[in-house]
Amino acid sequence: MTITDRLQTFFRRTFRGLWRSTDFRKLWVSLTITSFGAQITNLALPLTAALLLNATPMQMGILVALETLPFALFSLHAGVLLDRVRKLPVIIVADVGRGIALLAIPITAWFGSLSIEILFAVGFLCGAQNVVGGAAYQVLLAQMAGRKRLVEANAKIALGETSAALIGPGLAGGLIGVLTAPFAVALDAISFFVSAMMLRRIVARNDVPHPSAGAGIWSEIGEGLKLVWENRTLWGLAWLAGTWQFLHHMQIAVLILFATRELGLSAGAIGVAYACGGLGCVLASASAQRLSARLGIGPVLVHGLILTSFAWQAFGLIGGPPWVATLALGAAMLVFDFGAILWGINYLSLRQAITPDRLLGRMTATMRFFGVASAPLGSLVGGALATGIGLRGTLLTVGVLGLLLSAAAVVWSPVRSHRTLPAPAAE
Repeated sequence: MTITDRLQTFFRRTFRGLWRSTDFRKLWVSLTITSFGAQITNLALPLTAALLLNATPMQMGILVALETLPFALFSLHAGVLLDRVRKLPVIIVADVGRGIALLAIPITAWFGSLSIEILFAVGFLCGAQNVVGGAAYQVLLAQMAGRKRLVEANAKIALGETSAALIGPGLAGGLIGVLTAPFAVALDAISFFVSAMMLRRIVARNDVPHPSAGAGIWSEIGEGLKLVWENRTLWGLAWLAGTWQFLHHMQIAVLILFATRELGLSAGAIGVAYACGGLGCVLASASAQRLSARLGIGPVLVHGLILTSFAWQAFGLIGGPPWVATLALGAAMLVFDFGAILWGINYLSLRQAITPDRLLGRMTATMRFFGVASAPLGSLVGGALATGIGLRGTLLTVGVLGLLLSAAAVVWSPVRSHRTLPAPAAE
């Protein structure tokens, strides 16, 4: 079979099934567009702080913490909101809100008034809107796909996002070099506005509210917490995700500083390395459904977690001249993103499958609360640790703790026993 035949077979397999739905295609395209924009900001925001504003490791930790702090503050209330209303309008409003917030960076840079405090504010506002908009998109996806196609749907969405991760970082590095980091963020803002316009054309027939007659907000929050606490699988996913996010944000807080200040890499070189990570994302997205069917949902999820731990350890071992460091960083990013996408697709599919429809919003928000509430603390710990033992020492510490988490997942987590998607839990 020729390479052309293999590519044709790949695309036929990838874009069948849900791809026949016009509304699903529109959702896929809109999310892919915002994913391309996000690749720019993912590089531009920390590079603006590190290079233009000379941020310290502690300030970088605070910046990352403020982007995730809204998950701890608003997630549980967002879950009640999402079960009471249609999700699509919420996603559209959140897209517009994030676009407006991001525009503050190039505007203040143009007038020479950009500061680290403005980055803090923008990061917090975008995080707050991601709490609601991101959860709404996950619930809408589950409603549009149906329970039997959750792995397929999450894999297809991840393929769009990871295609952006493959091409976006290199493009972002070039744009940052030409426009400078603050002005490159404007393109991300535009992507959110374009996404909002596209989403207005979707007809989501399954996007229906499930209000609880007469129930108070705290009663409904308690129902979501009870579901996660009493279900062994959901609780197993929650503590794994929470610990993983803590370590991941320790790493995020210092990796860009490590790459620019200790490895001496340029924005373009970092973009190339991140693009290698994007290749890992695409490979994982394309193979996740097949691997999960052959090996089982739980085993693939746990093995994805293990791969990310090895990559965390590899980050701290990188050294040598810039070209060697760029290749090594790219290889580590490829392994990390391959594992992270395998973990993420099966994590989302498993928790969606096990939850009754009327609790999807509260389950999603509750799991995001448990999963990401630890991220701000992880960022602050990463920044503080880097101040004390250095950037490389912090990355090596994350790697060791990641390997311990992987061992705990293999030994204690009930998640690994799931071979197929389960039926919804009894209400």
